Amino acid sequence: MRNARLQAAFVLAAILFFFTAVEARAQDSRNGAQPDISYTVSMSKPYTHLLEVEMRVRSSRLPANADLVMPVWTPGSYLVREYARHVQDFAAKDAGGRTLAWRKSSKNTWRVETGGAKEIVVVYSVCANELTVRTNELNDEHAFWTNAALLMYPAGQLKSPSTLRIVPFGEWKIATGLAAVAGQPNTFRAETYDALYDSPVEVGNFKTLSFEVKNVSHRIVINGEGNYDGERMRRDVQKIVETTVEMFGGEFPYRDYTFILNLRMAGSGGLEHTNSTALIWRRFGFRPESSYIDFLSLVAHEYYHVWNVKLIRPDALGPFDYTQENYTRLLWVAEGLTDYYEDLILRRSSLMSDRQFLNVFAVAIQDLQNRPGRFETSVEEASFDAWIKFYRPDENAVNNQISYYDKGGIVGMLLDLEIRRVSKGERSLDDTMRYLYAEFSKKGRNYTPEDFQRAAERAAGASLDSFFSKYVRGRDEIDYDAILAAFGLRLDTTGATASTTPPAERAFFGATLAQVNDRLMVRNVREGTPAYDQGIMFDDQIVALDGMRVGLETWDARLSEKRPGDKIRVTVFRRDDLRTIEITLGGRIVAPYAIVPVAQPTEDQQRLYQAWMGAPLKKQ
Repeated sequence: MRNARLQAAFVLAAILFFFTAVEARAQDSRNGAQPDISYTVSMSKPYTHLLEVEMRVRSSRLPANADLVMPVWTPGSYLVREYARHVQDFAAKDAGGRTLAWRKSSKNTWRVETGGAKEIVVVYSVCANELTVRTNELNDEHAFWTNAALLMYPAGQLKSPSTLRIVPFGEWKIATGLAAVAGQPNTFRAETYDALYDSPVEVGNFKTLSFEVKNVSHRIVINGEGNYDGERMRRDVQKIVETTVEMFGGEFPYRDYTFILNLRMAGSGGLEHTNSTALIWRRFGFRPESSYIDFLSLVAHEYYHVWNVKLIRPDALGPFDYTQENYTRLLWVAEGLTDYYEDLILRRSSLMSDRQFLNVFAVAIQDLQNRPGRFETSVEEASFDAWIKFYRPDENAVNNQISYYDKGGIVGMLLDLEIRRVSKGERSLDDTMRYLYAEFSKKGRNYTPEDFQRAAERAAGASLDSFFSKYVRGRDEIDYDAILAAFGLRLDTTGATASTTPPAERAFFGATLAQVNDRLMVRNVREGTPAYDQGIMFDDQIVALDGMRVGLETWDARLSEKRPGDKIRVTVFRRDDLRTIEITLGGRIVAPYAIVPVAQPTEDQQRLYQAWMGAPLKKQ
């Protein structure tokens, strides 16, 4: 009897201890471990372009000075954009309406004196009049914003959850990848600020195209009119989704997905997010067929980012520091490999032929080979310097830079071919990406440059250090034919395959010109060209060729009459001075590059090509 009472006492004590611990944890949460943070975004006067924000922070342990921080950049767009410059009308009070003092403590930090308050209410407006995928726009047609460019966060609370309530203008609808809060209309929840800032918002009278893949909902929300075929777009985007998810095992890593598409007269771009993407495209850019294929490539690029970048994360890309640059040498993988896969996905979805695919990369290779900067910057260096160079190209960029997108895509394709060749067709770059997904993403780890090389070598079953040393870390000229040969292909740079008569060498000047109103301006001068070596400069205004006035059209026409080695007199205004420069023209063959079959492909070459392209290798 006594033992039973003692056992009951122990059970009662354990129960009391459990509930006391639960209450203690709840109290800790209420006492400031995770404050209650909420936002309301309104747009009462769209014609002013002002998004109105109310931010509430409640905690029993608010600091005496609460710092509210506006991000300076948004993930996926590697440039400090200074979003704080658009903030105005900042004010702060407590829950009872008492005005609280505040001051700026840095360019993007507002310090509020809480005065012992348990809740602060901050209001401010953000001027939103720039439609890009990483900025904000509000007008009488719609609202689009990225939360990193709109919503401040309490310093030290990036791991805290928050809610976002949106008050639409009139009858406008809302589209976002954020999870809706049950029972609270137009209200959404994010578990961390990385999730909040990863979810753009579209508000307006958009159209919606919906489809399901494996019972997972997908939607395309379209703002603006254009010459698109809605049913075809729905069908083709679904193919992109189906093809991509199968590459990673057939399971979706999200509950639903939203494609936000804004149509405008000019411009294009995209920005990736975990379960959504923001896209801009030309409203009449869905025809001809080549333009529509370009649009699908953009969709495939941003969608592939669900895995490559958002889940398979380079070393420095998440969790993020939103106050400064986040440096990595892996943007050539994050963006370049995605450039490669965007077209490979279309090929595998039968939305692009193998010849179209090869033509895309022939054009990319020709563009790269026309950049002297390929000898100055590796893809790793271009990745690291993205913050100061890629989004700020100047007149000399062609001579000292390459794009980690463009060269990264070419290197990605060649790396895939190397893995296939070395493994005798047993494995590919797909295996590398699946390995990173399983061993890094699913285990909560980011990967380093060394990790990526090891993953590629694991797929190849051999060392790839020579490839990485020359083409990733190094600046060697790429030996395209040495890699293409295993697949029965070669790079034709002469134009011989495009015509029965090979093109002749033409007179070559070497500067990029542009007609600006009535002025013919030099926009850049490529290193190693006659123009560069003989004295033509950026921003020269060309007024005459051989003593006769020229514009862009007449310049091209008259230059086409010259031969390599001819001397010409170029008269320019340089600043305010008029001068004439004598130039000896060079020569080069102006012809489109092409990736074409070798004369007599072997069975092994045909087998590797078939496995890669999913089509037989056909003779040119």
